[in-house]
Amino acid sequence: MLVGKILILSMVFAGFTHVKDWKVDTTNAKINFTIKGIFGNVHGHFSGLKARIHFDEGDLAASTMSASVDAKTISTGIDLRNSDLKKKEEWFNVEKYPTVSFKSEKFEKTTNGYQVKGYLTIKGISKSIVIPFTFDDKHSAGIFNGKFSIQRKDFNLGKPGGSVGSIITVELSVPATS
Repeated sequence: MLVGKILILSMVFAGFTHVKDWKVDTTNAKINFTIKGIFGNVHGHFSGLKARIHFDEGDLAASTMSASVDAKTISTGIDLRNSDLKKKEEWFNVEKYPTVSFKSEKFEKTTNGYQVKGYLTIKGISKSIVIPFTFDDKHSAGIFNGKFSIQRKDFNLGKPGGSVGSIITVELSVPATS
């Protein structure tokens, strides 16, 4: 009898702490970046986001996320630049480093929404970063929007100095359904 009551209570409490699994709409997910170039800002994007998102606004401690993109999908709208970014060791060398990935460590509530702390890996180099984001929850659908910056030298992207800016700004728009 006592075991039955404990089992029922466990199931009830488990229902209150259920973290939502969000399925990313990869077709409409956007991963855009901007970096200063010699003639102004260079804009580009990655596509084909793959992600596992377990997110519950009411239980951030149980929330987790891992995400990756195929580095070969980098595009700036200029074929020669794209070729250099994909092939050259000083940039992404996508044959040697085929993915860019992120794995969360901790989610927190902020005055403007949320932030996720975790590790971004580019070219086999993992660095701790914080991604501030908002989440618009429409019950069984939602959208994660975030923006963060990284130093390109931290990931051995490009040569030191030169005409390419040192800061890469990344903007994310990730629609998902539960």
